[in-house]
Amino acid sequence: MSQLEWLAAALVLINVALVALRSVWNYPFALAAVTLYAFVFFEAKLYSDMALQGFFFALNLYGWAAWMRARDASGIPVGWMSARARLVWTLVTIAAWVVWSFAMDRYTDAIAPWVDGAIAMISITAQWLLARRRVESWWLWIVVDLIAIPLFAWRGLYPTSAVYVVLLGLSIDGWLQWRRAAAAGTAPA
Repeated sequence: MSQLEWLAAALVLINVALVALRSVWNYPFALAAVTLYAFVFFEAKLYSDMALQGFFFALNLYGWAAWMRARDASGIPVGWMSARARLVWTLVTIAAWVVWSFAMDRYTDAIAPWVDGAIAMISITAQWLLARRRVESWWLWIVVDLIAIPLFAWRGLYPTSAVYVVLLGLSIDGWLQWRRAAAAGTAPA
């Protein structure tokens, strides 16, 4: 339970609360949080989650630019994926999980390569869809939270596990808010 972990956890909570509100200002908090979490996960030997922070950094930069371009007078618009896009993203995510987790299992001393790999690959897909402002990203974040809570508690990362409990609630709230905004075809200011 390091001070670094507590700070990273606090930044993540601020970030996700701002994402649920569709505020473009979520991104500076996200960039700081993922940088700190890379160190936290390295110390815990959760290498997939550590590497994930690098992907998150890049995807957050992309998302920030995409959200700034998409912003209009009514806010940040959100929408749904097509059925075909959902299928493609599901298959790509499963394939990435199998390849990544196999590599982590075989070539590292990762403590939980398959579970950690699932969190990593689902998170990458969720973050990409979030950057593209797709409602389905919240479904994936809910799955990630449900997997991450027990994994992080098992590794003694209690503040991070607690954060993921809160993130689960925020993810459900984000899904409800984005679903309403997508149905209305508008985004709040």
